[in-house]
Amino acid sequence: MPILPIDTGRYGTPEMLKIFEEETRLQKMLDVEAALAYAHAEVGNIPREDAERIMAVATTKHVTLKRVKEIEREIKHDVAAMVRALAEASGPSGAYVHLGATSYDIVDTANALQIRDALNVLEKKLNDLEMLLMEKAIQYKETLMMGRTHGQHALPITLGFKFAVWMREISRHIERIRQCRERVLVGKMSGAVGTQAGFGDHAMKIQELVMAKLGLKPADISTQIIQRDRYAELICKLALIASSLENFATEIRELQRPEIGELYEPFEISKQVGSSTMPHKRNPEKCERICGLARIVRSLVIPALENVVTWHERDLTQSSAERFIIPEAFILVDYMLHLMTNIIAGLEVDEERMLRNIELTQGRAMSEAVMIALTRKGVNRQEAHELLRKLAIKSMLEKKPFKEVLMEDPLISQKLGEKEIEEALNPRNYLGTAIKQVELMIEKTKAERKSRGLE
Repeated sequence: MPILPIDTGRYGTPEMLKIFEEETRLQKMLDVEAALAYAHAEVGNIPREDAERIMAVATTKHVTLKRVKEIEREIKHDVAAMVRALAEASGPSGAYVHLGATSYDIVDTANALQIRDALNVLEKKLNDLEMLLMEKAIQYKETLMMGRTHGQHALPITLGFKFAVWMREISRHIERIRQCRERVLVGKMSGAVGTQAGFGDHAMKIQELVMAKLGLKPADISTQIIQRDRYAELICKLALIASSLENFATEIRELQRPEIGELYEPFEISKQVGSSTMPHKRNPEKCERICGLARIVRSLVIPALENVVTWHERDLTQSSAERFIIPEAFILVDYMLHLMTNIIAGLEVDEERMLRNIELTQGRAMSEAVMIALTRKGVNRQEAHELLRKLAIKSMLEKKPFKEVLMEDPLISQKLGEKEIEEALNPRNYLGTAIKQVELMIEKTKAERKSRGLE
């Protein structure tokens, strides 16, 4: 009976769930056992026909999950249960199944196979989101909006600039994931304490052959387990991605507030319900879901780091934690990427509201531009700052347009004409290099995508 929301189907995409379901896991372990039999035959340790028989039946068609679980209930060891079930299916050739190996030769190498498939799915979705953000950056590179710091109006930016910042954040995550593969996608055939004693004279060759067969790199050195700094790095990187997605989602949530009303996540007007009691509600529930799930993903970092610690050549403390943290981290981050991509694709932008919001402070948000204009006329920067601070407060308290307050000041009216003041107060004149930066980041991202073999 399903209990957790991943099991009930509430969270997760079919392609990522498939990678971590029980039958897939069993098949990955059988793939490792088949590769081990192949390697033994290649170095002459076992007859080739026996290896071929083991390889032929090392599928969930012949070694069923049901049978493995039956044996496990009896012997209380999941990997040994798989080994016995494979040996049964192999007939007399079963005598050579798992020869020289320890459980975590199989488990850790199967982990790498699953992680590789999961990273492939994740990287594709990161690439798709990067491309979508690039398109949005291009589309809105000149769309004026107010930039905010501390939740307050700061200086004007463009919506495309915001998207370009997000795009480059995703670009860095793609780079991190690609670099991480080198350290995480490794397997091993090293035996009970890492010395490979059970594999005989050809131990190193066996490990090399198994990994070549599976398309993995052999760990450079390991104990009974692959050292968990590798998995800790992976989970930390997934948590970083989750945190970025929460950052984007939080910004959209803030800008969807009725008091701001600049961006809205997609809403199916014909049938979507915002509240069970308030018919008018249009909640940013997808963004909120991303924010909530990000907290779960970040919480997985702690057990991942704790798992780096082991007694001597290994203990079993990592095992139970990893059954949760690796699948959960991938399934949730993949799902969050799926949600965010759909949100960005269907994002509603109210450009008129953005322009109206700029006027909320009656021009005071352009005080820096006026200060810079004064310094160009020879006014001391510190003196100009203090003067404009006082005039901005005056404008706010008296609820007078900033332009009026500026023109009433003797120093400013002496240094700046009305046209110069108007030019300084025009937010379009104070975008600095925002548009150029967007264009440069688009070109940089395009070059990086080309180096990855993408358009």
